[in-house]
Amino acid sequence: MPVRALVWGENVHEHTNEIVRGVYPDGMHEAIATGLRGDPGILAETATLQEPEHGLTEARLAATDVLLWWGHAAHSQVADEVVERVANHVHQGMGLIVLHSGHFSKIFRRLMGTPCSLKWREAGERERLWVVNPNHPIVQGIGDRLDLPNEEMYGEPFAIPEPMETVFMSWFEGGEVFRSGATWQRGGGRIFYFRPGHETYPTYHNQQVRTVLRNAVKWAHNPAPRWKLVEEAPNVPVESAPEKLETKGPRLHHAGQAGYR
Repeated sequence: MPVRALVWGENVHEHTNEIVRGVYPDGMHEAIATGLRGDPGILAETATLQEPEHGLTEARLAATDVLLWWGHAAHSQVADEVVERVANHVHQGMGLIVLHSGHFSKIFRRLMGTPCSLKWREAGERERLWVVNPNHPIVQGIGDRLDLPNEEMYGEPFAIPEPMETVFMSWFEGGEVFRSGATWQRGGGRIFYFRPGHETYPTYHNQQVRTVLRNAVKWAHNPAPRWKLVEEAPNVPVESAPEKLETKGPRLHHAGQAGYR
């Protein structure tokens, strides 16, 4: 059964900027999805900010194995209730791949718990992404590096929690370096941040970039059933304890009372 990937794009600059429209006439989300469809093991669909509930309804997320997120100019327009819905599905086991300027998205900051700030410069400079761990599934078929002739610079410090794994380290023509590929686990869900993808450059047409994203979708896929009770904190009755137990001492909560949140 193919991995069900959903590419979410804010779909703003494609309609307001002629340069972006020329690079991605069908939208960045469609270019990313097209790259994923090059693998018969991935079924890729798209959703955008402008759709009802941003195309991220409960039913749509329940039918998604891995969500890819690209945003830039409209982070604040994403409804908080949708962000919480996505976060809950990640905790349950849905994979999440956050792309480029999605580092400032509500969902990434929600799951990282940090500002996710960085240095940046838009000068069309050369970027070289060095593979940090050649055995990692995300970098298979890439070789020791990935070279992009033009990209926006992101520089350290990158205000993220310590990654589970650092997969790529970038060097830019101007001299800065950046952790351009990093992974985390949140509940049952795997998360991968991948830096390249500024909208005025044809990054998502690059075959190596497409290989990385296909690999990342497969890595982020959790085939286990969703952890539906991940948000619950049940008050377990004394009589339900695995071993025989008697209540001792005073209690703050009465039987069956929910905990404070």
